[in-house]
Amino acid sequence: MATNRRGFLKAGLGVTAVAATVGKPKPAKAQEAQSAKAGAQVACLVDTTLCIGCRKCEEACNRSNRLPRPAQPFSTRHVLRNNRRPSADAFTVINAYPGEPSREQLDRAETFVKVQCMHCLDPACVSACIVAALTKTAEGPVIYDADRCIGCRYCMVACPFEIPAYEYLDPLTPRVRKCSFCVDEQQQTGANPACAAACPMEAILFGERSELIKLAHERIEQRPARYVDHVYGEHEVGGTSWLYLAGRPLPKIGLTKLPRLAPPRLTESIQHGIFNYGAAPLAFYGGLAGLMWLSNRGGKGGQDDE
Repeated sequence: MATNRRGFLKAGLGVTAVAATVGKPKPAKAQEAQSAKAGAQVACLVDTTLCIGCRKCEEACNRSNRLPRPAQPFSTRHVLRNNRRPSADAFTVINAYPGEPSREQLDRAETFVKVQCMHCLDPACVSACIVAALTKTAEGPVIYDADRCIGCRYCMVACPFEIPAYEYLDPLTPRVRKCSFCVDEQQQTGANPACAAACPMEAILFGERSELIKLAHERIEQRPARYVDHVYGEHEVGGTSWLYLAGRPLPKIGLTKLPRLAPPRLTESIQHGIFNYGAAPLAFYGGLAGLMWLSNRGGKGGQDDE
């Protein structure tokens, strides 16, 4: 039995070495590649100091995506005081945050903030999807293929902004639903996203991401009393295609503080730490060897007693 145990351990260590070599992930370059391409990608800049909460963007999104009409008309404004989130029937919503926006806006009693898919440069939802139902286009938008989706909803768990919504009320063909950045209209006609085109205050600007970031910093520099010195989405979770300017501290208007590192890069670094020296396979085969040794020891002890 001792010989067999040694043979088993040798075989286990051999397989461990192979697993450590074959299964070891290669250092990814996705973050660098996304950063290099980000300048040419499309984006939207939302200036929350200009938004008046008219909900025209909500209505335009509803019509463009042929979504069910809400129970209350878009002219109703009292819903803004509720902390709403995008849903399967509403890809974007406006929320109101009471309080003094900035020193240049003393006449305003609240700030209005638009919420939708952020179309991250290195999207966690795309990384989490096991069937490639979510993909990141070269232009920037993160798009969804319902024919590929198996309904695992890993994308909903992975998204740091908690955006993807699921059609729970559709028992036959439920889909994951979110803003598509009006990608079909962009590709066919070059039109702006419906929400940006409908904004009467031009609080939503559409264009190349690098140009919008430059414009955002220019506004901050020219009017420092009006804006917080931070362009939200420029670096958060690796960067996003929706950027925000604000006249109040960001956490007070629903813009959550997030790390610079994109979630896929974080999970990749954890995987590297685990598999770098074959730790997981070694532990697995070591455990099997220990169980076999204990089993043989117990059997041998029983034979000696007999």
